Amino acid sequence: MQSPAGILRDIWTSVGGEVAALERVRLTGEEPQIPSSFRVAVAGQASIAAAGLAAAEIWRLRSGELQDVLVDMRHAVVECRSERYLRVDDKPPPPAWDAIAGVYKTGDNRFVRCHTNFPHHRDAVCKVLACEPEREKVQAALMQWKGEDFETAAYAAGGVVALMRSYEEWSALPQAHALAELPLVSIEKIGDAPPKPWPEGDRPLAGLRVLDLSRVIAGPVAGRTFAAHGADVLLICGPELPAISWLTIDTGRGKLTTFVELRSEAGRAQLRELLEEADIFSQGYRPRALAALGFSPQDAAEINPGIVYVTLSAYGHAGPWAERRGFDSLVQTATGFNHAEGQAAGTDGPKELPAQMLDHATGYLMAFGAMMAKVRQAREGGSWHVRVSLAQTGRWLWNLGRLEAGLNTPDIPGDAVHLAFIETMPSGFGTLKAVKHSALLSKTPAQWSRPAMPLGSHPAHWPARS
Repeated sequence: MQSPAGILRDIWTSVGGEVAALERVRLTGEEPQIPSSFRVAVAGQASIAAAGLAAAEIWRLRSGELQDVLVDMRHAVVECRSERYLRVDDKPPPPAWDAIAGVYKTGDNRFVRCHTNFPHHRDAVCKVLACEPEREKVQAALMQWKGEDFETAAYAAGGVVALMRSYEEWSALPQAHALAELPLVSIEKIGDAPPKPWPEGDRPLAGLRVLDLSRVIAGPVAGRTFAAHGADVLLICGPELPAISWLTIDTGRGKLTTFVELRSEAGRAQLRELLEEADIFSQGYRPRALAALGFSPQDAAEINPGIVYVTLSAYGHAGPWAERRGFDSLVQTATGFNHAEGQAAGTDGPKELPAQMLDHATGYLMAFGAMMAKVRQAREGGSWHVRVSLAQTGRWLWNLGRLEAGLNTPDIPGDAVHLAFIETMPSGFGTLKAVKHSALLSKTPAQWSRPAMPLGSHPAHWPARS
């Protein structure tokens, strides 16, 4: 089984990272850390280390100064569940799921998972099933359906659900074949532009401007990572879009946040102005949604030659499911993780991974890919498109191998998290106790210099560069 250092080496060199840089990374800790038959702790550690090393490499290019990067496995896996350990005025998180979210049986004795945390997704499920949003009524209605037929119908109605598949069933699908042709992190040149010089600043990403158009976990974690290394991150939200408040708080650390109504021409003009001065455009919208508004990768490269454009998708940018919406829990269900984890636990039915690891690892890989593309932009010019997906991260995690007795590992409850991993800070929501960033850089320590604030708290313009 490949070592954590070997896994990091593969990620780093896959996008042209210099091998010599790996000598400055130290990975500590042993697996397993939390109960899973999959190597979730290593996946968290390696993806966080890749992003941390990219930040250290940028600092070397900006300042000439080398630094060490240390990532402890336990701290990393705690950070990959940061939303669980967040406390606001010492209060723990509210229930994470909507009342009808979760797993159901269908009439053909299959399992489906419904994701209904956003009202429009809940309404779509209830419309297809012609029932009230009550758990017993949803279950009764699903007994009249075959699992795959419901999955198809719910997606067509704008819902987000997944049929539980075994890994063998998933692997036989055209979408799995399409993913097998793609890299873990895709970095592609999409236009010509002169190199942009690094701005002044005392941290790896100081002076860099990041537009963050993402919600829930993966994309916001990428934005939080840019902010941890000094970037000016501006989170763009639609005033009417639903949000999950606890995640907004946890991933909002270090960011500015503003409302822009992209359905109006005035709002699109605002975003174009912000984009003209941005360095990175990071987005996790439904495929083609931003293109329809004039903000495709090619549009962005015309508006701002030299941009690094980052695209997050659920199931990858190629294949018949490329347009399909999805969340971590659904991708786990569709691609074999829930089935395999359930089998390993000896249960009939799905068992989730003990962290939203596809989300968190993908967020760090987004940040890593964007930073490595920015290095290429500064060196050789061009506009660049970085692409990652939850399903491709899942494919990578699956291929790391399995831990035979991994499910016997005791879990880490909230009150058992090492105090060294937690910091206390003010916010626009109250006093936060939150997980520190686990990539420890020796010369430019990660930190969030702006407090988490309610969505829309700031004006829609960039702060002056120092």
